[in-house]
Amino acid sequence: MSILKLVNVSQSFGAGTHATHVLKNIDLDVQEGEFLVLLGFSGSGKTTLINLMAGLEQPTKGKVTFKGKPVTGPGPERGVVFQSYSLMPWLTVNGNVGLAVDTVFPGLDKAERAEKVAHYVNMVGLGHAATRRPAELSGGMRQRVNVARALAMNPEMLLLDEPLSALDALTRANLADEIEHIWDADKKTCVLITNDVDEAIILADRIIALNPDGTLGQEFTVTIPRPRDRMEMNTNDAFKSLRADVTKYLMDVGIEAKVEGTRRLPDVTPIHGLPTVVAEAQKGTIQNRYLKFSQLHKVYPTPKGPLTVVEDFELNINRGEFISLIGHSGCGKSTVLTMAAGLNEISKGAIVLDGTHVEGADPERAVVFQSPNLFPWLTAKENVAIGVDKVYPRASQAERQDVVEYYLERVGLGDAMDKAACDMSNGMQQRVGIARAFALSPKLLLLDEPFGMLDSLTRWELQEVLMEVWSRTQVTAICVTHDVDEAILLADRVVMMTNGPQATIGKIVDVDLPRPRTRKALLEHQDYYKYRQQVLDFLEEYEHGANPKPKSKTPETIAAE
Repeated sequence: MSILKLVNVSQSFGAGTHATHVLKNIDLDVQEGEFLVLLGFSGSGKTTLINLMAGLEQPTKGKVTFKGKPVTGPGPERGVVFQSYSLMPWLTVNGNVGLAVDTVFPGLDKAERAEKVAHYVNMVGLGHAATRRPAELSGGMRQRVNVARALAMNPEMLLLDEPLSALDALTRANLADEIEHIWDADKKTCVLITNDVDEAIILADRIIALNPDGTLGQEFTVTIPRPRDRMEMNTNDAFKSLRADVTKYLMDVGIEAKVEGTRRLPDVTPIHGLPTVVAEAQKGTIQNRYLKFSQLHKVYPTPKGPLTVVEDFELNINRGEFISLIGHSGCGKSTVLTMAAGLNEISKGAIVLDGTHVEGADPERAVVFQSPNLFPWLTAKENVAIGVDKVYPRASQAERQDVVEYYLERVGLGDAMDKAACDMSNGMQQRVGIARAFALSPKLLLLDEPFGMLDSLTRWELQEVLMEVWSRTQVTAICVTHDVDEAILLADRVVMMTNGPQATIGKIVDVDLPRPRTRKALLEHQDYYKYRQQVLDFLEEYEHGANPKPKSKTPETIAAE
């Protein structure tokens, strides 16, 4: 039976020629008791759609009804969980949930109220933290309070606006499982907004794509039996098939070929000696063991004595190889990367690049951080030019400008070179960061979760951009990531780190998949899920803070290094 309907709904902001059309002609029928997932890119109108369902906005055209009656404003029958927590910082967990209980059940006596609050707090697994304030909680725990508060309204329908997007991968998965458990236990109707395909398939009865132009796209019915275990899904043919279908659709409608190629790179030489012609950039005397990590340690002093964060990190990387470095939060991935960049002092051991010890920062080692780190008042062109001007002192101004514009074109910003960084989206800013790094023609490219702040679908797009530019330069690269699919997609080898402290390399997987790579092609490759399973198995082994003793290296592993 239908519980919520949108009939020919459109939403725009502004008037006349200045109007921005966000949603167009939406017809949607949500069935009572179903778990519906709306999946789409940032900017496709997902949040606007949830706001219309919640009654927080009124449509420009069309109508929204709940059980046949017009939705004219918010109501307790529709509980909403937003991406941001919006908790009262001076109240405890019980106090925040109690606000919702008081609104819906104003006549309860003190004991009944306490019992009802405790019921919803325990439902989201926060009984042990009931007296803590938001500042004392992790991000995942704060979002649990948000869910408990929505549930305390005892709604008939739960509207979830990307409630997990600000959380780390492990917390996100755990909270998604709790939401599914609550939905299954109470049989509430749920509508979830997300940009994560795996999350959508794990949770949904039905997935509807939202196109970038604000129209509803293809609908996918999820027939995989519940419960859906994440590890088991990796070997489930129905999951793999649906995952490929959804991914292909989203990439076809949302990721266009934005990379341009009209400009040629001038034949000028950067200050650290590499020729600028990209085809020549990887020629040199050292091919094997071009980058060597030898008995690398990082030790920090603490009031309780020395803390060893990274221990005996040993890795040899060949020229032009792409390495993905993966592991749980706190395992020292970024510490290794910043030592390779010369931004973090080495406590013991050595890093040798192209025959020279790494000591201090140098433009021969370019870094792309999670945050773009641009000068907001400068244009894309000016941000890239800062590094280029220093690295190519013997080139003419025109040649340096050609270098800047070549790489901005390569990352799809040919039409936005003169746009100020402050006027760019996060995805566009990160494109500038990638262009800036490649424009230095570095010996080593270091990427520290470069897409971690972006939604899943924007991340896909920039991964394609990164692979396209890297395939032309073949620069030696290390990418720190927590995303299993990203690690496999980019890498020649996936290096997995054990949990910290005293983190080290636990396992290395050689990724023998054809290049150039695209996400769509890899999803159809017979070996892709085999590699994915190897990485997932390792991460699961270390998931709950365990740090099993690493297995002895085999002759094959040593040879691969």
